[in-house]
Amino acid sequence: MVETLSEAQLEVFCTCPQSITVLREKYLDDVKAVARWSEECGCKGILVYTDNSLVDPWLVSQVILQNTKTLCPLVAVQPAYMHPYAVAKMVSSFAHLYERRIYLNMVAGGFTTDLAALNDTTPHDKRYARLIEYTSIIKQLLGSSGPVTFEGEFYTIRNLKMTPPLPAPLLPGVFVSGSSEAGLLAAKALGATAVKYPKPARDYGQTNSEECLDSGVRVGIITRESADEAWRIAHERFPTDKKGQLAHKLAMKVSDSSWHKQLSEVAAEANSHETPYWLVPFENYKTFCPYLVGDYETVSDELALYVAAGYEMFILDIPSNQEELSHTSEVFKLAARKALTRKSPHNIPNGATA
Repeated sequence: MVETLSEAQLEVFCTCPQSITVLREKYLDDVKAVARWSEECGCKGILVYTDNSLVDPWLVSQVILQNTKTLCPLVAVQPAYMHPYAVAKMVSSFAHLYERRIYLNMVAGGFTTDLAALNDTTPHDKRYARLIEYTSIIKQLLGSSGPVTFEGEFYTIRNLKMTPPLPAPLLPGVFVSGSSEAGLLAAKALGATAVKYPKPARDYGQTNSEECLDSGVRVGIITRESADEAWRIAHERFPTDKKGQLAHKLAMKVSDSSWHKQLSEVAAEANSHETPYWLVPFENYKTFCPYLVGDYETVSDELALYVAAGYEMFILDIPSNQEELSHTSEVFKLAARKALTRKSPHNIPNGATA
């Protein structure tokens, strides 16, 4: 997968298991296994979640670094948890110890109960204004050879210097949620990759290409050579769950996340076998991204349309096993080849197929 994706200018990230869903005595082994699978399949990096219920993502990232050679942890960073200097220090320390690059997934919000417990009452859009300051400080500390002074609405530092210094090739890549206007503006201000939850690929066309450039998507994939086999596995892995549906409805009532509302709006018309785009796992509160389900040709067609629309980075859901990632690797190879055959990869008419 590495060479093909590199030629197509695609970057694929996997996602690390969550400590809350795995037995304590198995969790470290699961993290190591998923990290190795991801690296073997050619993934650029691996997303490590953060929230009040999970173990610290920086400690998990160290385990990943110790058990892989090239895989880059994509660490979720919540400003409410630590000062921006502490984030910059972790990045520079990992570089000093392992000579490895870290990516940062800058999180403006989170579960409302988590924010309430932390007494973070900052409104949604204001959290993105804070995130811009927060991330700007991190970038300046890591990119400067001298002391940094910054005075903003939320943070102030004076003559603060980062030691050990970070080598320029190891400067972190930065991702920001781009599902809301405030998130998109923050990503643009920071020169970051905007991460989105995609609509069905048929909804993208020439008029959407600017919207997709410099952006990535969160998506799960279940694929096999046979569509029937892929859908059988999908339904076995994500059966309907009344408790999960109730949890989803409750989350909708208390969440101010734009992506949650956007996905819910497209769910009713998207859940059929006529399209590989599937939101049943999301509606049953099993995961927080859409899935693409089907045979290799169908799923790779869908991925190729996303690439043609302008998306060049993909964050996959947590894999169920190594075999799942191997099948996913195959459809990315196909999608990359299909995208490369297009003379104008960012200019595709609405409704076209790969």
